[in-house]
Amino acid sequence: MAATGLLMLIDDITTLLDDIALMAKTAARQSTGMADDVVTMTKVATQKTAGVLGDDLALNAEQVSGVHSDRELSVVWAVAKGSLINKVILVPAALLISVFLPAAITPLLMAGGAFLCYEGVEKIVHSWQKMQARRAGKVPEKALAAAPAPSAQSLQALEKSKVSGAVRTDFILSAEIIAIALGTVSSEPLIEQAAVLSLVAVLVTVAVYGLVALIVRLDDVGIALMARASAAAKALGRGILQATPWLMRALSIVGTAAMFLVGGSLLVHGMPFIEHGLETALAAVAGWPAAGLWRFLLPQLVHVLVGALVGCVVLAVVGLVGRMRGGSAQAAPH
Repeated sequence: MAATGLLMLIDDITTLLDDIALMAKTAARQSTGMADDVVTMTKVATQKTAGVLGDDLALNAEQVSGVHSDRELSVVWAVAKGSLINKVILVPAALLISVFLPAAITPLLMAGGAFLCYEGVEKIVHSWQKMQARRAGKVPEKALAAAPAPSAQSLQALEKSKVSGAVRTDFILSAEIIAIALGTVSSEPLIEQAAVLSLVAVLVTVAVYGLVALIVRLDDVGIALMARASAAAKALGRGILQATPWLMRALSIVGTAAMFLVGGSLLVHGMPFIEHGLETALAAVAGWPAAGLWRFLLPQLVHVLVGALVGCVVLAVVGLVGRMRGGSAQAAPH
């Protein structure tokens, strides 16, 4: 009897082990399938955010330029860390909003778009004021050339300003990237949504700030090439050094335009009457010559115009509030 009982116990244990092995094999297959699905969805989500990635690259490369050459990579690294922190906040927030308050996504993105457009208009106005001051002789070019070298404190303050501004802008662009990625996986289980958004966040940060670091250090690449013995390398180095200032100016222009393109697209997406009007206009140009070009340019033009208009309104409101606060402070008894 004891032997029979022992054999039955061994048989039960063997059956249990077979069941565990079968369940483990099934779980492994499901995990592999889910991993494949996550990779595929991440690829699709990244492709859909390509346009925003280009704007993100242009904006960040332009914003982190202008600091001392020895500190450029440090500034890029600081902004990249800030960008990761942004995404650590945004990914869980997007998942929570998607589950509990999906209607809030569009208004939040519109608020971010309005802020981007405001920054774009403010930047243009500031540049125009500086240009007018120079033309009026208030800031002579000779005085600028003879200006003393900035102190360590002012350079540090410039760095902090650059980093905070870039991280602030990155937050809005990252929010749009996360929202676009979420839209591609909204029908999937929550765990797959979280996996895709996390992968997209890491890949986007590495890609954008890796390229930003390369762009801001192009002058070092040119100098290194000019130090080589090869005539071709020297010529390439000279070409890079000559092209770098023009590239940075171009990035400044593209970065400002990107503020209106991205901000305007976010605003238009939340304005059905403009979006429907744009769809009607796109249908109307379908029979025009070069219809493909018109279908590409027309949305960009609408986004820029809407973004510029909203940015001007926000700037005017901010200026009015500032003057009212200043007037109140002067009127207050001492």
